[in-house]
Amino acid sequence: MPESIRTPLVEGQASRQAHADLPEGTYEREMGREGFFGPVSHLHHRHPPTGWTSFEGPLRPRAFDTVKLTEFGPSPWDAVELFSNAALRLRLWSTARHMDHLVRNSDGDDLLFVHTGAGALFCDYGRLEIREGDYIVMPRGTLWRLEVTEPVRLLLLEATNESYKLPDRGLMGPNAIFDPAVLAVPRLDEAFRAQQDERPWRVRVKKKQAVSTVTYPYNPLDAVGWHGTLHPVRLNWRDIRPVMSHRYHMPPSSHTTFVAPRFVVCTFVPRPFETDPRAIKVPFFHSNDDYDEIIFYHAGEFFSRDNIHPGMMTLHPCGFSHGPHPKTERPSGSVISMRTRSPKRRKGVRTRPSWRSSSTRRSARQEHPRAASRLATVPEPTSVPGPRGRVRAACTMSSSNPNCMSVPASGRPIVSPLTWLTSGRCRRASCQWGPSSSGVTATGAKAERGLL
Repeated sequence: MPESIRTPLVEGQASRQAHADLPEGTYEREMGREGFFGPVSHLHHRHPPTGWTSFEGPLRPRAFDTVKLTEFGPSPWDAVELFSNAALRLRLWSTARHMDHLVRNSDGDDLLFVHTGAGALFCDYGRLEIREGDYIVMPRGTLWRLEVTEPVRLLLLEATNESYKLPDRGLMGPNAIFDPAVLAVPRLDEAFRAQQDERPWRVRVKKKQAVSTVTYPYNPLDAVGWHGTLHPVRLNWRDIRPVMSHRYHMPPSSHTTFVAPRFVVCTFVPRPFETDPRAIKVPFFHSNDDYDEIIFYHAGEFFSRDNIHPGMMTLHPCGFSHGPHPKTERPSGSVISMRTRSPKRRKGVRTRPSWRSSSTRRSARQEHPRAASRLATVPEPTSVPGPRGRVRAACTMSSSNPNCMSVPASGRPIVSPLTWLTSGRCRRASCQWGPSSSGVTATGAKAERGLL
């Protein structure tokens, strides 16, 4: 919507343009409300906003290694729940076998993200090929199962009691970021018709987080036709064309892929760096006190995080400033990101805080000697070749609802051994699949703050 012309207040030494032209020797920090939707100010500090040396109490950043989760049941409803709140549930599931039953989620839409693997998804609407990097939006109540050609590892993001939609593209028009024409839908092909049989089939239905089993004497995936506007869709991150500016570091909201009433999903894919010498080129420092944030690292090397490998997750709860790690000044990679927004707003998300002025860059030990010494004790993770050298994929989720994202007790064994993060039960969580400037891919979400 059009906005009234307003002149922000300016005090002291400050840039007139956010994320550019920083005063010499300063670090920019963005203070925003409502998860980048509301009022915002930019402060210029003499010291890094993340220059803390220790944490006491439950509030602290954390890292989790989901690669260490290796035992899963035969059903998606046996998935390991990683984070949850009243609006969003994030689960992880892996299978190397065809599913011998059907599942239906009656608690909300599911967004499936294929972290690894390939196969075919059979559902009420037909058959849909899937592969690594795919998003599949599964409307609530849809019957489905998987047949795998390569072992599949899925993130399942449930929009509890809600549904997924496409974002408002605003000034860019409806075909920006990705054209809806690239979305694939299931087909009633020969393979779908061939799987229709008369033997008994079990349907596992999840309702109010409890699972019931319904048995049919035949395969209920027996549709011979359908028409309408409610159906699953598939989108691969490779089909996304990122919004770019050579003079301005675009906010995460410009990378929004899917939205729900209280969260959004953003995808950050490979893109050129900003070329303006006065523009920042990595995510900025920020204080986002209405949201918690989580990043899931999908593939490659995420440029704003150090010592992170694909399959890990980092938690950035609200209450303290956060931004890039000291040793990760150079951007690289592409990212798929998801973040949840405040229920009071129905429109996009705004930016994240910035890195320091290019004229004041120093080594990690000069800027953050204690963190640098601790990080140095962690072995370098293996990297995956990407468009611009080493890349890592990351996924971020954030929570902004009255029930803060919480980590179940089962999350404890997967805490990363990084010495600068503390293990144990986390009271808050968020998830954001964040952007990278050259070649990393990640997926994430953001939800409202609260206590579960």
